[in-house]
Amino acid sequence: MGYTLITANRNYSSWSLRPWVLMTMLGIPFEDRVEPFTAESNYDAFRAFSPTGQVPVLKDGARTIWDSLGITLYLSDRHDGVWPSDPAARAWAQCAVTEMHGGFAALRNDCTMNVGVRVQPKPMSAALKRDVARLTELWAQGLDGFGGPFLAGPQFTAVDAFFAPVAFRARTYGLDVGHKGNEWVQHMLGLAPMLAWEQEALSESWREAGHETELRDCGVITADYRHG
Repeated sequence: MGYTLITANRNYSSWSLRPWVLMTMLGIPFEDRVEPFTAESNYDAFRAFSPTGQVPVLKDGARTIWDSLGITLYLSDRHDGVWPSDPAARAWAQCAVTEMHGGFAALRNDCTMNVGVRVQPKPMSAALKRDVARLTELWAQGLDGFGGPFLAGPQFTAVDAFFAPVAFRARTYGLDVGHKGNEWVQHMLGLAPMLAWEQEALSESWREAGHETELRDCGVITADYRHG
């Protein structure tokens, strides 16, 4: 029957971007199904297809796989290229993915995902400064250690997918993640799937009040390229 990947708004849903860009970059075919955030709470509606009431969700026939990391692990058992083939790069990538999945709370809270805008952020909290410093350190470690242009070597893998939303955040808020990190951000933003995601984000007419409030709390919107 093939895969169906259920995601939400391109502007807001950083978690959705991870498996979407991973599967697209690796050429893993899937039906692309979007269930937008259009109300303050979509939990009950999303429970119809997601055990957590959240996205992303991968459907594989009668099987449901939820959470971006759960989906990544499921795909890695079935497809080559999800993780680097080099053992050292693979170990580093898996650690970096789990760090991203469970950490960087200040980055998530103070720099909410919104692809279609540019923001002059509020003065950085100490916690956000630590997160940005850690990103700078981590990305430079991967790029220097494995030769780039991707975080764990010459091929796009899950670690790039997990930090892909941060590439958009870095541009939205003008975050400085160091020379190496800034190069990776520009490389990522130029990838065809990332450009496609961005174009879909700009074309969306959906707005969700909670996400828009979070955005205004993050700083001053200096440009809004979204249509509608």
